[in-house]
This record gives sequence, structure tokens and C-alpha cells, in this order.
Amino acid sequence: MNDILQIHPEDEYNRRLISNVHPAQWKNPEPIGCYNLVVVGAGSAGLVTAAGAAGLGARVALVERHLMGGDCLSYGCVPSKCLIRSAQAAADARDIEKFGVKISGPVEVDFPAVMARMRRLRSELSHNDSVERFANELGIDVFLGQGRFTGSRTLQVAGKSLRFKKAVIATGARAFQLPIEGLAEAGFLTNESVFSLDDRPERMAVIGSGPLGCELAQAFARLGCQVTVLEKGPQILPREDRDAAQLVEKAMLEDGIEFVFDCRIIRVSTSGGEKKIELECQAKQQELLVDEILVGVGRVPNVDGLGLETAGVTYDKRKGVLVNDRLQTSNRRVFAAGDICLAYKFTHTADATARMVIQNALFWGRKKLSALTIPWCTYTDPEVAHVGMYEKQAIEKGIPVETFSVSLGDVDRAIADGEEKGLVKIHVKKGTDKILGATIVARHAGEMISEISVAMHAKMGLGAISAVIHPYPTQAEAIRKVADTYNRTRLTPRVKRLFDRLFSFLRGGKNR
Repeated sequence: MNDILQIHPEDEYNRRLISNVHPAQWKNPEPIGCYNLVVVGAGSAGLVTAAGAAGLGARVALVERHLMGGDCLSYGCVPSKCLIRSAQAAADARDIEKFGVKISGPVEVDFPAVMARMRRLRSELSHNDSVERFANELGIDVFLGQGRFTGSRTLQVAGKSLRFKKAVIATGARAFQLPIEGLAEAGFLTNESVFSLDDRPERMAVIGSGPLGCELAQAFARLGCQVTVLEKGPQILPREDRDAAQLVEKAMLEDGIEFVFDCRIIRVSTSGGEKKIELECQAKQQELLVDEILVGVGRVPNVDGLGLETAGVTYDKRKGVLVNDRLQTSNRRVFAAGDICLAYKFTHTADATARMVIQNALFWGRKKLSALTIPWCTYTDPEVAHVGMYEKQAIEKGIPVETFSVSLGDVDRAIADGEEKGLVKIHVKKGTDKILGATIVARHAGEMISEISVAMHAKMGLGAISAVIHPYPTQAEAIRKVADTYNRTRLTPRVKRLFDRLFSFLRGGKNR
């Protein structure tokens, strides 16, 4: 493996990963005359686009300069959720006695074994995104190398020129490099390097308390690290519902995580193998000594080196490739999908926009980005899942809003599971049961939010959810309880008086 494509440590699992997603022996095919579709980037959006188009009979070329599978497979969803699962197991084991189960001795975490498990599972899953599968099973021409547009209808990769009728840019995004004095010299981790750790750092600072920062801070704390989260604002998960964020913050505090809010990092330096972070917090200066620094702040689109100007594709260094509501760029033959053009940088939105691009690029479709109902989830414990608008957003848009909520402490299954620290909060347009948005905090909130997403997509009102039979006991019953709460508001004083008269009449009639 060359250094550019090496993932540390160089063990059997990472060797298998590389052999699947960027095999050293791979030889690019000879291009055909003109492709129906050329896809640049083989992350989630690019793979779905290429596979879907090829499955419909299109001749497709797929170009990838680094690793097939993109961030999701190598640096994102797959390794992080493997790590989170091990961390959750450790936390459950430490808390096991509250369920009447005893274990002898303290719970010990074998950190190298945790990381080896992650690498093993990642390598096993990598076949799904492999060059072999896409080339030999799906019939796609796979080109490994840097792709660069050489005209409005041509692209060059590894010395070969590809002509296309339509093209899709799906090159994704990368970790944002913070301009902090001394940070680069001291060394730091991002999502692209943190999963290469084989030895557990004793002390870790996490810069940023967004989804990535919170997820990994909690995971490393549960795996035995002393974690301090540094946040420039006053709270964690600043984009989330305040009640939801407070529940997660409380859970993370219980895991031993320390938070430093309203802080500015002045500089970073090294001394005797330690990293020293100099902070200014509320006009007071302080220092923090750690072994590792994880930067979990922001993503920037991969627009460099693509020759976008040559192709007539307009872009912005921060926002990425600019597209219309149909995901079409300023070059009408070129579309974009996934993190390269979206504000919501999630694997599932990459998948959804890829499916949209296939229809719009190849079949004159009119699918619109603005019509999508996009849920998302932060995989802390408890999880925070959201779909639609927050209450604040609805108010800012001038939409009168009414909010209904239920605590998981009122849900029998949550109590039985010992997971009653959570909530379901649903916003409706005042005077109607039209669902505007929802937030769920629960251990499996990501599994629960889809019920509300489906209801919103199908234009099903909150009142109708009350009529849907939910299995008992489940935590998802909390959603029905919220719907019941809404339905009770329909029993106005006037309606209640009418019912009282009706039942009074019926009682009188029976007595006669």
C-alpha cells in the first residue's frame, strides 16, 4: 500500500479493507465512446447513483481518487457506530447491578480489542463498496485516480479521457481545519484519524460539542478516557431543541465528561509529550493538559482539483457545488449529490439525493430537493432524533405553532428498561393536527423517528397517529401518547357540555 492510501495500523483487517476499496493491482478500463453517466466520487452518494443508473441499463463510469465507500465506510458511520456500541456495552456492564445482576470485579475495557473489532467489522462490510463488486457484478467502469473536468462534457482520470452525456459530482466533504495557533504543530485527531488509534489516550480534549464531538466524547469516556469538551457557545448540540440537549448533557456528565463552555482557544503547544491548551473563558485564562486533541467542528466540501471552472460549474469554497432545486449545477449536463452540495451532510440524505439525481439526470425527472422530509439522529446515549422544523423555526416563519410532549418517565416500557430519561416532542400548526416537526430523546430515538417521518411524508396528521395501534409495551408508545394528548385538546368546553347533556339524557332514558 502506498502512504496516501494506508490506514493505520497496517493489520489484516485494514489490508482487506484497502484490497476491497482501492486495490493496488487494479487497472483502469479503456473508456467507451460516450457514457450515459460519469460519477465523480464513490462515497455514499456516488455509489448509490452509479449502482442505480447501471441497474437501469445506463453505461456508467465511476471515478474515485481515494477509497470506495467514502467517509461513511472508512471514517464515519461504520467505525463510529462500532465504537459507540462497545462503549455502550461497557456502560451497561458498569450499571448492571440496578437490574439485579452482579458481576465479580471491576469492568475492564480492552481498548485494542475494541478497535480491532471495529476494524474487523469495517473490513467485512467493505465488500459492499468494493471495486470488484461495482466492476464485475454491477458492470460499471471503475476508474481509480483524481478526476478532473477538461470541458463541459469531458473528464480526465489517470491519463484517460471520459466523454459523457450527463455527470454527477459526489466528492463529499472533509474535516474542517481550525486556525488555532500551534494546533497543527502539536498534532490533532479528526474523524479521519481517530479510528486509527490502537492505544487509549488517558486524557482527551474534544473541540466542539456538535453531533460528532458529543458522540465520540461519550464513547471515549465510557471506554476509559478522561474527556473534556471545549465549546465556544453556552450549551452542547447548539442546533438541537434545548430540552433535548440538556438531557444529553446530563447523561454525559454522569459518564464523567467535563464541559468548558463559552471558551476560546488561544493556542496549543507541546511539553514533555503532553499537549497544552491555553484557554480564555469568561475573561479568565486557564490551561488544560491532555494526551490527544480531537477536533469535531465542521465539514468543508471537496471542490479542489476537480476543474469545476473548466466545466462551467459554479461553486463556493464553504457551501460546495451550487445546485438548483433539482440538484442541477450551472452546467445543465452536470448534477451534484451528497455532502458536496448539501447543508445536511448525512449518509441518508446522500442516498436520497442520489436517487433523485438518477431520475432528474437520466429520465427528465422533476424531483425537488425542497420536497424531501429529512430526519437525522445524533448517536449519543440517549440518542437525539429530529425531523422537520423546530418550534423556533416555525415561529420565525410566521407559522403559529403548538407543541405536545410526553416524558419517557410516563412510558411503561421505558421505566422497565431503566431508560426513562427522555422525551417525545411534536410540533403542529396551531388549530390543526398538521405535523411541523418532532424531536425524540431516547436510547433508540433513531429507530423511533421514522414513524413521524412517514406520517409527515404521507401528510398524516398527529390526531391520526392516535388511531394507530402500537404494541404494548414499547417505547414507541410515547408517540401515541403525544397524539392522545393532542386529541384531548379537541374536547373543548362546548363539546364537553354537549357530551354531558347527551349522557345525561341517555341515563334518564334508561331509568325510565
